[in-house]
Amino acid sequence: MNIRGNNRKTKLIAIISVLSLIVVFLGIAFLPCVKVLSLSNRKNPSEKVYYRSMESGFIISYTHSVNKGRVHDFYQIEKNGNLTVKKTVFVSYGAGIPEPEETKGAVFEWTNDGYQISGLNRSVPQLLMAVGVIAEHSISFDNLQNELFLKDFFKPQTSVLFKVKKVSILDYFLENTNENRRYY
Repeated sequence: MNIRGNNRKTKLIAIISVLSLIVVFLGIAFLPCVKVLSLSNRKNPSEKVYYRSMESGFIISYTHSVNKGRVHDFYQIEKNGNLTVKKTVFVSYGAGIPEPEETKGAVFEWTNDGYQISGLNRSVPQLLMAVGVIAEHSISFDNLQNELFLKDFFKPQTSVLFKVKKVSILDYFLENTNENRRYY
């Protein structure tokens, strides 16, 4: 009986241990702990793209509707999750391009890449923009060599919401199989 009692006790401990591990695993899997830059369709939030490689910020680029030159807005992600435009680089002035005098502390200069206005420091909790038909909106990280065009993820004229958020490990990995979602 003593051997039988020890055997039952060992099985019970093993079952409790396995169940405990499953509970801990599920808790971790559903806990929102992965920080991402989420781009989602404002009208259909299930259409989204997550980016993890955003530590050094990101660049939104587009073709200006009037002067047809490329404009590059450089964003930094703040600790509180806000998106702050630090500078803009462009080849020629056109409607909507900020004037340095409009922003205290902004610096206007000429670089090899074109005109640059730095020191903008305009911060927003989220950014809403429409994917242009002609504008060729894109997002890139670290450099302008690897542009990811928004029209490859969203239909033109879709309102896209840019926002920093935390998602669960499960959402981050399992949703990768959904054709409406992509992760980088």
